Amino acid sequence: MTTATHEETLGFQTEVKQLLNLMIHSLYSNREIFLRELISNAADACDKLRYAALDNDALYEGDSELRIEIEHDRDANTITLRDNGIGMNREDVIANLGTIARSGTAEFLKQLSGEQQKDAKLIGQFGVGFYSGFIVADEVAVRTRKAGTAASEGVEWRSKGEGEFTVADIEREVHGTEITLHLKEDAKEFADDYRLQSLVRKYSDHIEVPVCMPKTETAKDDEGNDIEGSEVTTWETVNEATALWARPKSEVTDDEYKAFYKHVAHDFSDPLTWSHNKVEGKLDYTSLLYVPGRAPFDMFERDGSRGVKLYVQRVFIMDDAEQFLPLYLRFIKGVLDTRDLSLNVSRELLQQDPKVDKIKGALTKRALDMLKKLSKESEQYQTFWNTFGSVLKEGPGEDFANREKVAGLLRFASTHTDSATQEHSLADYIERMKEGQKKIYYVVADSFNAAKNSPHLEIFRKKGIEVLLLSDRIDEWLMSHLTEFDGKSFADVAKGDLDLGDVEDEAEKKAQEETAKAKEALVKRVKEALSDGVQEVKITHRLTDSPACVVLPEHEMGYQMRRIMEAAGQKMPEVKPILELNPDHALVARLESSEGDMFSQLAHILLDQAIIAEGGQLDDPAAYVKRLNSVLTA
Repeated sequence: MTTATHEETLGFQTEVKQLLNLMIHSLYSNREIFLRELISNAADACDKLRYAALDNDALYEGDSELRIEIEHDRDANTITLRDNGIGMNREDVIANLGTIARSGTAEFLKQLSGEQQKDAKLIGQFGVGFYSGFIVADEVAVRTRKAGTAASEGVEWRSKGEGEFTVADIEREVHGTEITLHLKEDAKEFADDYRLQSLVRKYSDHIEVPVCMPKTETAKDDEGNDIEGSEVTTWETVNEATALWARPKSEVTDDEYKAFYKHVAHDFSDPLTWSHNKVEGKLDYTSLLYVPGRAPFDMFERDGSRGVKLYVQRVFIMDDAEQFLPLYLRFIKGVLDTRDLSLNVSRELLQQDPKVDKIKGALTKRALDMLKKLSKESEQYQTFWNTFGSVLKEGPGEDFANREKVAGLLRFASTHTDSATQEHSLADYIERMKEGQKKIYYVVADSFNAAKNSPHLEIFRKKGIEVLLLSDRIDEWLMSHLTEFDGKSFADVAKGDLDLGDVEDEAEKKAQEETAKAKEALVKRVKEALSDGVQEVKITHRLTDSPACVVLPEHEMGYQMRRIMEAAGQKMPEVKPILELNPDHALVARLESSEGDMFSQLAHILLDQAIIAEGGQLDDPAAYVKRLNSVLTA
């Protein structure tokens, strides 16, 4: 080891001890981040040399294979990280390592021309990453020499992170920088091959510069025993040193995309589809988004993992960056790599930034376009819908700007097939609409069978008008936010007055009015018998087989949503239904001919039956049974 000369001890240029203490103990929440930061700095140094050597190839000094090397000494309790990048001279060392939050990379970027700056894959934005070494080390030593200078111009920097540092001139044959961390007693776990390799693969797997670690192999005799003295140490590249998302789409095969998905999503099955996109301009970022083939176990947990993996210039920053996709697209997996986001100083958190909102808007559009393209493959899209449809239904309520796009991706069960499979799009419904039909009709119930057999559908089936059958828990909430699609408004067949538009001719409408007028006396008697049990009694033309049904006011919350709210502990105000009677039914004819107590009993039975048919619950089931038995035995 060469003797150090021109040694001097200097103080840090900021509020030294307190700030360093903050850096070491408070800034980074995860100790293992130190390796990411040091590798990131080393990769920056290699990039700087690569650019400088474009004008002066001699700077490589005969060693143009840029690399980063990491080794440890368990006995000495040290980790050493070295690179053969640009290196530093004495002034650089004092300026960059003596001033917290001064970034050599930031200064370097300022000096690059526009085209060079566009291509420079550099990330060091803060200049504080180097000090993360003190999280695990009680002393840090740096030995460096700037490329293109004499071997005698090497510099050694040493500090215990306590307010001052020592700088000395040394002989150094190779250019680049070597950092030695003297680990703290409680950080010995990092002086381990497997631990270091796992950290490299986690945080720095995709940076362009190879990260190498020593690998020792021993020859064996015929019996499989190690031959003493035959140890051979080679340098093994630990990281992939390539980022699939940074490659042109034309150079990536489908098998490579699928393999990468399994890596980022920790999934053993293939994705349904993916979208690879590079954006340049006001925002510079690359995204690779996937639609999984199966749902994660925690999809409906509020605190479940979601979001894309965030990289800044190929350096891993965050595992579940949920800020870039809305909640209803939480099933999307993938990678976002950008260069100009506002991270906090430890690069572990995103700061509020208009760029985040812009990227979120762009990625949301990209994801919806990807789903629209997938929807043209009916079988694959059905697989997607069966898995993630109930999540996508959150979209119209959460994302007003993209409501129409999300609506086009929705699928429903329908009376067109009477199948429980949700396979019909709103566009399909509109294509099949009857001449003169102006609205998209739907019914909401607690189950598919309840929806399919709802008495409200009787006139629609008779007229051949299609009705969407909604039975998911989220459906009524969805329809409260989905007011129209492609210029057609939605109508709940169980709410308000029934309007079939021009599907009914004038003769039918006139006959209905005459029937209602003829039954006015019956309606009045029923209303008096039911008293406060109903809001109103009407003669209806929506029924063909059932004697009666209950209808809610047009803008009232439906029964399904009320039950969900009540189950969640929300007290709901009482709502009285509207009872509608079928004038052509035998039971209604019997009711009309009854008198006194029998009339009252029949009226209450018809109301209770209508509530049951709607999927509702009776306030007093025993009273209903008693009335029914009384009528049956009369």
